[in-house]
Amino acid sequence: MSDTRFTCADSAVLTILKTSEEVNQLKDVDTILDKILYESRRFANADAGSIFLVEKDSLIFSYVQNDTLFKGESANAALYQNFAIPISEQSIVGYAAKTRSNLAIDDAYALDPTLPFAFNKSFDQKSGYRTTSMLTIPLIAQESRLVGVMQLINARSESGAVEPFSAEAQTYIPLFCNNAAVAIERGIMNRELILRMMQMAELRDPTETGAHVQRVGAYCAEIYGTWAARRKHSAKDIKRIRDNLRLAAMLHDVGKVGISDNILKKPGKLTDEEFEAVKWHTVYGARLFRNQTSGLDAMSSDIARCHHEKWAGGGYPGTVAPDLWSPEARMGQSLSGEAIPLAARICAVADVYDALASPRSYKDPFPDEKCLSILEKDAGTHFDPEIVEIFVEIFDVIKAIRDKFKETPHP
Repeated sequence: MSDTRFTCADSAVLTILKTSEEVNQLKDVDTILDKILYESRRFANADAGSIFLVEKDSLIFSYVQNDTLFKGESANAALYQNFAIPISEQSIVGYAAKTRSNLAIDDAYALDPTLPFAFNKSFDQKSGYRTTSMLTIPLIAQESRLVGVMQLINARSESGAVEPFSAEAQTYIPLFCNNAAVAIERGIMNRELILRMMQMAELRDPTETGAHVQRVGAYCAEIYGTWAARRKHSAKDIKRIRDNLRLAAMLHDVGKVGISDNILKKPGKLTDEEFEAVKWHTVYGARLFRNQTSGLDAMSSDIARCHHEKWAGGGYPGTVAPDLWSPEARMGQSLSGEAIPLAARICAVADVYDALASPRSYKDPFPDEKCLSILEKDAGTHFDPEIVEIFVEIFDVIKAIRDKFKETPHP
């Protein structure tokens, strides 16, 4: 007779397999990090956690969750902190990365002083938080490549008291991390591929920088999250669409590769004829996604084609006749209102704001008050008024994104 008993170990393994499958369906690295950290914390009943990703000889702070400290918008703004820790044995996460070993600490304030690493109390002192138990795990992908380090903080009992991480958590979360590291590496590669595509556009239009498209992508993801939460969409659906939207928005101006250098790099004002030529970047961008194989392709096409449409009409390219793909295609009646895809309406606000807030050859960056004033003035004409309202509501998050993805001078 076969043994049909189902053990806790069996349940843990099944949970890991199911969660790993869900992670592998995601595309953008930030959505992947969010899912990995959330599920690891849920398995261990941990109050907080963070993920650091490897960049050269450093660990870059890349994701954070903290149920005690971060509520609402403060949680989203915290995601865009920007600092690095050396890969060395002096810090806890550095030691885990350097030695590629898991570290379970019952009380961060009671570490043996003879250990090579020490607990940095500065965050606790600044925030009033009390870090106690910690579980730190290196994220190692295929061929033993170190991708990053995940750190879980303050495991909690059923009553909510902080306790050490259980033997079960110390056994099974590292197994999950083995699969998760591969997904993280794939997410990083997806974003890098998009940034390389945008580097081609930057060769034509110097304003289409990697920092610009990452800001626009992040703005769009945060705007959509608030829009969907207002409508009480499920967390799973929100994460799925945010996953696509962040990447698709980064490609909003990829069609500029089809516009002449003489126009895009012209230092002065464009003639009417030249501006008409520039408008075609919306069509060229949409055409890149003709053979659609995923929701990401469809959303990328919508954004590329429609992010210059206006809420009250008068944008472009409008209804392209006889169709988008015809060599004889011509622009037609502009779209308006909800006929414009939601993702494109969101990207329109994000893209215009970033142009206003960024330096250009012909202007200095506008101050926040002026940027918001322009957006609010054009709400209901150029922009979906609810999207502008949300943008203003989450402006602290917008500023955190802007500060994280700053322009870096070309060598």
